[in-house]
This record gives sequence, C-alpha cells and structure tokens, in this order.
Amino acid sequence: MQLPLPLLELPEMLKVEDKATFSDPSFASNKLLPVHRWVPWIAGFSSNFVREILEQKLSEPGTVLDPFAGVGTTLVEAALAGHDVVGFEINPYAALASRIKLNAHKLSSKTITEETVRLRKFYSRTIPNGYSPKSEFPIGFKTRKIFYSPTVLRKVLTIQDFIEKLNNRQVQEVFKLAFASTMIHYSNYSYEPSLGTRSAAGKSDIEDFPVINIIAEKLETIALDIGWLGERAMAVSSKCQIINASFFDCQNHIEAASVDLAITSPPYLNNYHYIRNTRPHLYWLGFAKEPKDTKYLEHQNFGKYWQTVRALDNVNLDFPNPPVELVEQISCLRTLNIERGIYGGNGWANYAAAYFNDCYKFAKYLEYALKKNSSAFVVLGNSILQGVMIPTDRYFGQIAKAVGLELVNIHIPRSARVGNSIIKSDVRVVKAQKSHCLYESVVELKKHA
Repeated sequence: MQLPLPLLELPEMLKVEDKATFSDPSFASNKLLPVHRWVPWIAGFSSNFVREILEQKLSEPGTVLDPFAGVGTTLVEAALAGHDVVGFEINPYAALASRIKLNAHKLSSKTITEETVRLRKFYSRTIPNGYSPKSEFPIGFKTRKIFYSPTVLRKVLTIQDFIEKLNNRQVQEVFKLAFASTMIHYSNYSYEPSLGTRSAAGKSDIEDFPVINIIAEKLETIALDIGWLGERAMAVSSKCQIINASFFDCQNHIEAASVDLAITSPPYLNNYHYIRNTRPHLYWLGFAKEPKDTKYLEHQNFGKYWQTVRALDNVNLDFPNPPVELVEQISCLRTLNIERGIYGGNGWANYAAAYFNDCYKFAKYLEYALKKNSSAFVVLGNSILQGVMIPTDRYFGQIAKAVGLELVNIHIPRSARVGNSIIKSDVRVVKAQKSHCLYESVVELKKHA
C-alpha cells in the first residue's frame, strides 16, 4: 500500500500568506447581522470578509459575481455597497433565499408586521378549536423516521393554510422563507452537521412545539431588517440578478468580460451533501415532488457527490495537463482499502477526480466572465480523504493558471478549522497523519488578457 503523499511545496514565486490578510471568512458571524441572519447555512463566508474585499478592489460601482451564491452573502453586501450583482445558485431553496434578500427593500416592514399579527390571530383561533388544515404533507417526501409528530404537523399545516391565502406574492415568499428557515427546529431531524434523525444524535423526538412563536419571531426579525434596508443604498441602487442554474451555464446568462470582481466559495471536497441536507426545504417549498427532482440536482451540483460516483469503475481527470501531484494522489487513493468495495479508496478517488474536473470548468468560466485586470477571490478548504491530505487550494490555483488566470496569492486566514463528517467517519476516512489538519484558504486570481 502506498503512503499518502506529503503536503506539497508551493513554487518559489508563490508566497502563501499565513497572516490575517483578511477576516476569518467563516459564516458564523453572520448569524446576528441584519438580512444575513434570516437563513441559517452550513457553509459560506462572513459579510466582513466580503466587505473588506469590496473596499480593497472596487473604488467605484461595478459588477460583482458570485458563481456559488448560496443564501446571498456576497450579493447582499455588494448590493449594499452600491454595486450591480449577479449570482448563480443551483439549489432552488438557496436561490429563493438570495432573491428574497435582494428584493426585500421593495417590501414594507409594516406590511410584514401586520400580516404576522394576522397569522398569530389565525393560529390562536384555529389550533384550539379542532381546525382541520387543507394543506397536505408533501406526498413525495419520504423519511426513515416520522418527520413531524402529529401535533406539530397539524400546526405546520395550519400555518401553511394561512400562507397560501396571502395575496401579495412577495409577502407570501417571505412567509415561506420564515417557515423554511425554521422547519428543522421542530422536526424529528437535526444537523450534526449533516441532516439526520434527532434520535441518532442522542436527542429526544419532538412531540409538541410552539411552532407559531419561532416562525412569528423570524418574521418580526425580517420586518425589522427590511426597515434597516430602507435606509441603505440597496434601496435606491444596484441591479440584482440571481440565476437558479449552474455557473457552468453562465454563457447563456451573462456576457463575456462583464464582471469587475468575483467573490465566492464553491463546495469543498468534503462531500457535504447540500441537496440532501435541504431535501425537506425543497419538498415543502414545492421545488421537488419526487426523487428524480433531487437526483437531477445532485448530478448537476459542483463536484458531484461521493454517492453519485463511488460505484463507477473509474472517473479520471479529463482536462489538459492536470497537476502531476494530483494525478499521483488520485492513483494512490485507488489503492487504499480496496476490501471495502465502494466505501474504499477507489470511490473516493472517483469523487476527487470529478471534483477537480469541475474545478477546471469553474476556472474556465471564471476566465470567461471576468473583465481584463479584474480579480476573483475563491474561498476553499483542503480535505483529507482516506487519510490522504489533499491541498485543494493549491491544485485549484494551478488549474486556474492553466486556463490563463494569474495566481496572485493563496491567503490562509484560518489555519485550523473544525472538522466535519468527512474527517470523523470511519467509513470514509482512515486515520490521518497527525501533521495533517484542515485549514481554509482564499485563492486570489487575476485576469490580464
């Protein structure tokens, strides 16, 4: 068995900055900030991080791109700063959240407050009096364990009845978002960090819950933040576009050389399953009605997922001149834990190859979108697969250079980040070398040609 390759050395001309060039890009700080706090998200980066880059790189209004928009951190911050924004997001739930945030300044905080009061009255009138909801549990949404207890489900469906009767579509979408952003809290599932049953995480099931309180409080927060938005630049400026599609389809949506700055964070090579972890939201919001709807999204997602490629014979790197060290590491992975079948190294080698194939496509379309002399900042984390430490940031930087972008620097604002299931799972990973740790980088690129 081959030993995992050591951490690669960077070329001499490339200096890695371990200093705090930027704020920690972690999304955690957004949880208390206006607008950003509306939707909890497992990944992403902080508004302070985005704001710092905007201030450094754009001295006048321009167009800011986020190819993996998520729930809109880059887009909201850029719009607040007076820039035009365009974001791509393949997940319909995340795209909806971004669109609602970007258009929220057009709403009246008073309207949201008044409708929230009406919701509370409707709920207090119906729930104690044997009301039978007309809304139904999504037929195609199947779970191993009952998702909502009967008591909680009746409350949820009653609230759905109220939401469906709202006449103003924008207001209705805000109410749907308030439900979706809280819906896991009163279910028998939780994030640990991936979506799983509460019982599997050592928590008791939820038999009853004051559903109206958590949803109404979310709506009250949104109303407060809409008032805050009305005082900011986004209320009077900025062209905002959120495209519910893969960035690999960007040539059908944006012109070449039309972007002044890109700030983004693609999915990491850690197999965090964004589609499966938002499956409840996709079904309850009507974006999915049967399994094929989410399967399509899984196969279109950046980097695919281990589950989609693990059983294939071989997924190879299919772009010109891949980094030699990456080729060697993928070959090494294929030799590890063969006795585990699809759970062994070959499945993870397939996943890594699929991921870097998409990195090449991402770099190509980034080069297409950027204006001459404009920059891109890409937040990436390294990964450990089957005990092999893979410096994703360095490989992506080399791939970006191969498509014509300048690799300006790799900044490391967070030299140690908390591991997740990709590290902890005995099925996925053998014990990593003690010298290997997870870190987070900002890959800085520039287009000259």
